Amino acid sequence: MPERRTVALVTLGCARNEVDSEELAGRLEADGWELVEDAEDADVAVVNTCGFVEAAKKDSVDALLEANDLKGHGRTQAVVAVGCMAERYGTELAEALPEADGVLGFDDYANISDRLQTILSGGVHASHTPRDRRKLLPISPAERQDSAAEVALPGHAPADLPEGLAPASGPRAPLRRRLDGSPVASVKLASGCDRRCSFCAIPSFRGSFVSRRPSDVLNETRWLAEQGVKEIMLVSENNTSYGKDLGDIRLLESLLPELADVAGIERVRVSYLQPAEMRPGLIDVLTSTPKVAPYFDLSFQHSAPAVLRSMRRFGDTDRFLELLDTIRGKAPEAGVRSNFIVGFPGETEADLAELERFLNGARLDAIGVFGYSDEEGTEAATYDNKLDEDVVAERLARVSRLAEELVSQRAEERVGQTVRVLVESVDGDEGAYGRAAHQAPETDGQVLFTNGENVTVGLMVDAKVVGTEGVDLVAEVLPGSLARAEEAAR
Repeated sequence: MPERRTVALVTLGCARNEVDSEELAGRLEADGWELVEDAEDADVAVVNTCGFVEAAKKDSVDALLEANDLKGHGRTQAVVAVGCMAERYGTELAEALPEADGVLGFDDYANISDRLQTILSGGVHASHTPRDRRKLLPISPAERQDSAAEVALPGHAPADLPEGLAPASGPRAPLRRRLDGSPVASVKLASGCDRRCSFCAIPSFRGSFVSRRPSDVLNETRWLAEQGVKEIMLVSENNTSYGKDLGDIRLLESLLPELADVAGIERVRVSYLQPAEMRPGLIDVLTSTPKVAPYFDLSFQHSAPAVLRSMRRFGDTDRFLELLDTIRGKAPEAGVRSNFIVGFPGETEADLAELERFLNGARLDAIGVFGYSDEEGTEAATYDNKLDEDVVAERLARVSRLAEELVSQRAEERVGQTVRVLVESVDGDEGAYGRAAHQAPETDGQVLFTNGENVTVGLMVDAKVVGTEGVDLVAEVLPGSLARAEEAAR
């Protein structure tokens, strides 16, 4: 009888990392590893790190150190770093953090089982050596698909699991193992990014933009539906570019209705859209297709023209407001969220006032505000006109206060509306809650039920908004909605 090998995956960062962890889980289970939930119950703890901003990097290091503390006190024998921070820093991270028994890059994912077995057996696998992943594929998007098979692209794994791991799904099961029972799952639409925003290092360690084939996205969605998933969220670094390397920049417009037609799927959500790349046809599909959420995760980042140009981005306050007017003209209750950077090098008080003008007029449902800090390897890190840290901190606090007030006001505008809510949690102490179409997982608030005694996780119910708690909505399930939802789920 083969020796029992256990592994736990600890995931930090964004939804893209969650997909990558489930691909790693699929690979490991296919090779006989037993997946466990808690690191203390695992022979090997694999920490899928985030390498985007300083706070996320600190969280990743803390998670690695926490897992390392388990060694010698239980089952855990090794701690291994994977993910964006491991890919970005590789040998540098290994030298700075000797507590990690291995630092593996994306190129190691296809052989993750062998790598972990080597480390678990006391061997040493050379730490990943970082490189600019933008140089691994042709500059021309049209030439990338033929070369993509030779480059490690997390979340783009082959479409078949070995026989027996997903018998209900047969040959279309993806190389993926779900790590929780949530009715929501993310699906990789693409990887990498071709934009060159001056503050962002992601393209250097995630590489150039590569779309997944529509058939792979559809097959994975069908498999997820068979696992009980009701909502899928399409994720990538830039979903508005989907299809450009497949010869059709409008491919997302045709794919979305097909995804919405998958049996068992109740909602399709698209994340991370670039305002400068929004097309009338894409807006039409997002606002009019049944089961496709009229949800717009728009990466504005700022609205003052001078700051945006310094960021290597496009647009201004009035153009952004026109875009929102167009969206709401087609879907008045559409959800919109965005992130913003304040204190960017060269940002003036007039620039900040312009951003505040936009925020006051935009009626966003969720707003993330971040104070600028240098990211090594980025163009912005070389700029001379940096603001003092105390100025950045003051502006961050000022805009954050405004954002909190504005999203609370926007939530109050929804009082009296009927929202369609996917039930995500039912707890005897905390009650039941879920999310409406304008609320993405983790980032945009939730709906708390006043009468959720009989709802169950995974049901899609209609509810009337009767109050708010900050960005969260308080709602009551409408009479008859629960019975209809249960009938639809049968």
